[in-house]
Amino acid sequence: MRKLLKIVGVLVLLVAVAVVGFFGVATATEFRPGATQDLPVTGEPVASPPAPGDQLSLLTFNIGYGGLGRDQDFFMDGGAMVRPPNKDDVEANLNGIMATLEANPVDVYFLQEVDSASRRSYGINEVDRITEAMAGTSAYALNFKSMFTPYPWPPIGKVTSGIVTVTGFEVLEAQRVSLQVPFKWPVRMFNLKRCLLVERVPVTGGKDLVLVNLHLEAYESGEGRAAQMNELLGLIQREYAKGNYVIAGGDFNQSFPGANFPKVSENWEPGQFDASSLAKGWTVAADTATPTSRLNDSPWNGNNQLFAIDGFIVSPNIEVTEVKTLDDDFTYSDHNPVLLKVELK
Repeated sequence: MRKLLKIVGVLVLLVAVAVVGFFGVATATEFRPGATQDLPVTGEPVASPPAPGDQLSLLTFNIGYGGLGRDQDFFMDGGAMVRPPNKDDVEANLNGIMATLEANPVDVYFLQEVDSASRRSYGINEVDRITEAMAGTSAYALNFKSMFTPYPWPPIGKVTSGIVTVTGFEVLEAQRVSLQVPFKWPVRMFNLKRCLLVERVPVTGGKDLVLVNLHLEAYESGEGRAAQMNELLGLIQREYAKGNYVIAGGDFNQSFPGANFPKVSENWEPGQFDASSLAKGWTVAADTATPTSRLNDSPWNGNNQLFAIDGFIVSPNIEVTEVKTLDDDFTYSDHNPVLLKVELK
């Protein structure tokens, strides 16, 4: 009996040492980005600088890391999957996403959930795959970097992912701007560190076109997302006060005013976009008649919960001429791309 107790004690000690060691390494290697970080801009411009009076087009698309096409669900939304069953599934989704981008040429692309080295997407470098196939310049800002995310089972594992902006214009500066992290240790170590990807494009006449790519908080009480929204609004209003043109776009994880899709699930719901929080003259550009996102509690079956959470905010010196969701029936991602056309006043 004493021998058995001794063996159990040794096993318990080994497990405790392993757990402490794991959390020690995770703490030491935690992704801790600074408040701001200058980012490299790769590629070469292929378009002349924009000028007042020009018409511009933009596309925002959360690509779901190539792992959330019509045949996939996701455990955080009430589904079962951690990643698609096969690498070929990711390849097929990624090829479809790239074909969608190619079929909809615009001046600026805002892309979210783009992996560069993640178990969930079978290690495919989606950043390189996409940016090398597209003309123009690009920048990549990390917002999810985890050595090993230990949940659920089988675990998510390693994640390296972020947001990407591609444009045909010359970019003077690209910067990662950190947003508030609502999570505490130890959950914080294995979660996203949200950010804004801010690019400056010179406009003929001396001002800048400030492009802000974003993906706000999803799975928390809502306080973190509200704080991030306040940080976003502060930044874009400061840029406009300088006389710059400003366009912020991406996945807000907030339902835009006027989006009224039938409620069919309690598994997850977005926050509510408060249009009154915008300063006078700013425009919310969103297509609320067509869903931009679906709930991943099951593969796409036509009856999933729908949302309109992807769109844009534009400054008063920009006129919105068109905004529409490109309904791709969630074939390659759990989001549909959203197209915006504007004119610089």
